[in-house]
Amino acid sequence: MHLPDSVSQPCGWAMHSPLELHYHDTEWGMPQTDDQVLFEFLVLEAAQAGLSWNTVLQKRDAYRAHYRNFDLQQVAAFDESDISRMLADPGLIRHRGKLESSIGTARIVLDMQAKHGSFARWLWQFVDGRPLVGNWEQMKEVPAETELSIQLSKALKKEGVKFFGPTIAYAFMQAIGLVNDHVVTCPRHQICVDAGAGIAF
Repeated sequence: MHLPDSVSQPCGWAMHSPLELHYHDTEWGMPQTDDQVLFEFLVLEAAQAGLSWNTVLQKRDAYRAHYRNFDLQQVAAFDESDISRMLADPGLIRHRGKLESSIGTARIVLDMQAKHGSFARWLWQFVDGRPLVGNWEQMKEVPAETELSIQLSKALKKEGVKFFGPTIAYAFMQAIGLVNDHVVTCPRHQICVDAGAGIAF
């Protein structure tokens, strides 16, 4: 569906703060195939559970600093001293269970890289290598979870990932472009559609 530029407007949720708008305009829904980026979103989405995404975005720089820019090998080697360091920083979401599980997630992603060539390769097979496009006219039409997010949640839980229920799994899918949930009036909708056509492994 093509709409005149005069009615183009960003997705409503992105209008709550400049930080959310910048994230919406530069990242949300763009197909990601870099395992380090995917790991970052696994950590951030799991950290979000029970909180707002804006809160996570406000703390993102602190996460990047503590998690060595989400370097998988370094995070997988974290120990109790690293957890204590992070628990002492109010710049992070100080939830011991989430912090401990993120270290386990790094180890899981490394294991999946060894098994599948990359974590991205394993992940994108859930949509046969092409983003699902939700041609929504209003944000209220966008689901909070889907059958596919339930499947992904179960698959990741089977691998050992924690704090990753179907709703968080769907938010993850939206964030990394596995699904394009920009409303059709949003300028980013078509940009993400076009980006999804160029995925290659």
